Amino acid sequence: MTLTELKYIVTLAEEKHFGKAAEKCNVSQPTLSVAVKKLEDELGVALFERGKNQISVTETGQKVVAQSCKVLQQVEGIQDIVLAGKDPLATPLKLGAIYTVGPYLFPHLVPELRRVAKKLSLYVEENYTSVLKDRLKQGKLDAIVVALPFSEPEVLTLPLYDEPFVVMLPSGHPLINNESLTADDLLSDNLLMLGPGHCFREQLLDSCPQIEKALSSTRTDGAHWPVSNGKPELITEGSSLETIKQMVATGFGISVLPLSAASPPTGMGDLVELRPFRPPVPYRTVAIAWRVTFPRTKAIDTLVLAAGQCRVV
Repeated sequence: MTLTELKYIVTLAEEKHFGKAAEKCNVSQPTLSVAVKKLEDELGVALFERGKNQISVTETGQKVVAQSCKVLQQVEGIQDIVLAGKDPLATPLKLGAIYTVGPYLFPHLVPELRRVAKKLSLYVEENYTSVLKDRLKQGKLDAIVVALPFSEPEVLTLPLYDEPFVVMLPSGHPLINNESLTADDLLSDNLLMLGPGHCFREQLLDSCPQIEKALSSTRTDGAHWPVSNGKPELITEGSSLETIKQMVATGFGISVLPLSAASPPTGMGDLVELRPFRPPVPYRTVAIAWRVTFPRTKAIDTLVLAAGQCRVV
């Protein structure tokens, strides 16, 4: 049993396809197939069920793969300890961020990081909170930027900044006559929101319970919300904040955005306007999270320092 074989079965379990797994491991498909079969023969148990077009992991295979992930993470931990002993800023820091933070933080963070620590480079990626959490625990990411609350065993968090929510309206919308808005005001038009899976959606619903309540109640004028595909037309779901802003600019509805994401769509600055909320203003706290066992604490400290110098909001 070798570390390479463990890496192969973990990748195969993720991809569920020999060709894709081989490509990800930078080896030929026959090389990976032979190595996996060799490990199964050595263990005396089938780890995978081979189908015509796809494979699945057996019950025993799932346990072996889970343990293999831990072994590979521990090996990477040894490598991190060695690197940290040499120079914690000499190797790239793998940083993830949620979709509603990354596009608005990274353009400020990367140049600031270069200013305070020229040697430290970043590998960055964006994803959902749940995916980032798993990748952090697996050691595939060194740190992640998420919105609080975020609690995970053996993971440390440090708040970076608080960010208020604002309302984006199409130009000429009646609500523009108000200097500030309330959550109830949002019920006067089609509200554009991110779909399920985005933590910003859940934060908005938590901060503005009137919206969630309206999904199963009547409108302020006494009528019921029109229903399409089983959902009230009060809310239209978008795939990204940038898509939602484009929809606001075309007059399709209104939306609530974190302040960092509230710049008008490119070339459409005269088509949208922003209004703040009346106190208490809904907001989110953006934080960085990393494993307790991560040895490159100086790299984390440098990242926090750079983030603190960024003018995101």
